[in-house]
Amino acid sequence: NDSAVSRIFRDAKLMEIGAGTSEIRRMLVGRELMGTMS
Repeated sequence: NDSAVSRIFRDAKLMEIGAGTSEIRRMLVGRELMGTMS
């Protein structure tokens, strides 16, 4: 749902500041989306 996706992107944005890569953000978002589909 939209709120879950919004939360993922918010959390990933915070992680990007710490980790410094958008690749990590894409990986986390992909993993979370796959989890919600199954």
